Amino acid sequence: MSRLPNLTTAAAVAFVLQTVSVAALADSSRLGAELTGAGADSSASKDGVIPAWKTPDANLPGWSAGKKRKDFFKFKDDKPLFSIDVTNVDKYVDKLSPGQVALIKQTKGYRMDVYPTRRTCGNPDFVLENTKKNADGAAKLGDDGWSLKDAAVPGIPFAIPANGAQAMWNAKFKYAGVGIDMVKVFVALSPRKGSSEWVRITSTQTYYYPWGKKGSAMLSQIPPVEYETYFAYEAPTALAGQALVYTSYTDKASETFYYFPGQRRVRRMPTYSYDAPQVGFENQYTVDEPRVFNGTMDRFDWKLVGKKEMYIGYNAFGMYDPSVGFDTVAGSEFIDPVQRRYELHRVWVVEATVRQGVRHVAPKRTFYIDEDSWSLVAADDYDAQGKLWKLRESFVIPIQETGSCDNPAFVQYNLLEGRYLFDQGPLAAGQDMHWVVEAKDPRFRDAFYTADNLRAISER
Repeated sequence: MSRLPNLTTAAAVAFVLQTVSVAALADSSRLGAELTGAGADSSASKDGVIPAWKTPDANLPGWSAGKKRKDFFKFKDDKPLFSIDVTNVDKYVDKLSPGQVALIKQTKGYRMDVYPTRRTCGNPDFVLENTKKNADGAAKLGDDGWSLKDAAVPGIPFAIPANGAQAMWNAKFKYAGVGIDMVKVFVALSPRKGSSEWVRITSTQTYYYPWGKKGSAMLSQIPPVEYETYFAYEAPTALAGQALVYTSYTDKASETFYYFPGQRRVRRMPTYSYDAPQVGFENQYTVDEPRVFNGTMDRFDWKLVGKKEMYIGYNAFGMYDPSVGFDTVAGSEFIDPVQRRYELHRVWVVEATVRQGVRHVAPKRTFYIDEDSWSLVAADDYDAQGKLWKLRESFVIPIQETGSCDNPAFVQYNLLEGRYLFDQGPLAAGQDMHWVVEAKDPRFRDAFYTADNLRAISER
């Protein structure tokens, strides 16, 4: 693997950003006018590459569970406009993150296929109505500067953000129904250099958003929970049967209970959070890395830098195709470019710097958030020596079930060690995932995510 390039100039160019107008905050009349109902710029980019906003109609009728999502995408016949690779990356450096530039320059054969920009992400009316209430003052951060104390939900808490913490809460509280049923998830970590042995893990996982029910509620009147999740290993044999329930709170550190089949016991895991390594991934994957950022925000100071135009994973239905074979799409250093569709979109840029007196393996991070969907679409992590260390990219798609967009599937590249992993999607898993909008199943209730229930369902 080649050495990382000097990104000083590239980073400087990439951060020619639009300034944020704090004076314009809390003016809900802007929503649905020069801004979309979710707070994005309604206008086209100066060159017209990013089109003006129109109410999305990206999903064709006729889809039902079991059918390929891509087959019902209105723009499925789009062709790439061009590709970005090592031969021309310097031409596009102002529209990439430093991590993207580094990956392209050091990884032989890597490319990004760029498609026409399609602004396909909207929200149901009740989400937009709650978003307007929040812009009128319903949403509030705590005195600590990072916790979310109240908001009209489901809705974007701070559609016109004043700081980085507000922008991150928008990403955490974008509408995705009451939860996601990941019937089968295939997680893979590429081999160490000089080896051909992959880490391949099969699991089942469920996400539950207690605030995601249709209608309107105040977050302060329900439990202070961002989400709850159940995760169970199915393979390999060494991990099969291990399971956990994890609760991410809006105002305190997350909580994990873990089931160990050999002991037939559930243990509370107070340290299984933040930058703790996840079980089974050879110290390549921390608890706070899934979905680009996961868990509690209290270890960082969050700075809203501004906006920029950036090539990001968008309308990338290939990353959600459970029918493709693993060996077909997973190369030794990256996922097949055919699966990874990129488009030019405007993103919010948020810098996270570890707070004084607190430690983290990645003390500096930069996050990129899509303006239309509030999806966390990329992150660059830096190590304790200030070296660019990891790049994460997620892939946004419009969801038939919810009428909004989501982006659970993501890829993480360890730029210093030349390894990558992909997770949180059905790619190569054989079964699709499902977004749930009505909490009829017991898995979409708080009682499912307790230590007692974890023990009961694990010992059946």
